[in-house]
Amino acid sequence: MIGELGVRDAPGGCVVPVRVHPGAKRDAVTGTHDGAVKIALTSPPVDGRANEALVAFVAKRLGVARGQVTLLTGASSRMKTLRVVGLSAEEVSAKLLTELA
Repeated sequence: MIGELGVRDAPGGCVVPVRVHPGAKRDAVTGTHDGAVKIALTSPPVDGRANEALVAFVAKRLGVARGQVTLLTGASSRMKTLRVVGLSAEEVSAKLLTELA
């Protein structure tokens, strides 16, 4: 785990706990909440669109292909777990939280 975040290394990459706020004014990392990265998304929570937007946003923010980011748990919940292939927990934490420092 990195600091207070629950981001942890896993074979070939890392696992990232995320708390999503769909229907926001803009897509952004807004902080942390109970060990998870808080992410606001403009996409509404309808028909999996927020999940697709989350994967796309995180992949872009990390500079990796969308295929390297997958939703592990929480498809219908605000609390989700993402798997990121090819980056360590430290790299992911630094890239996601860079604007918050």
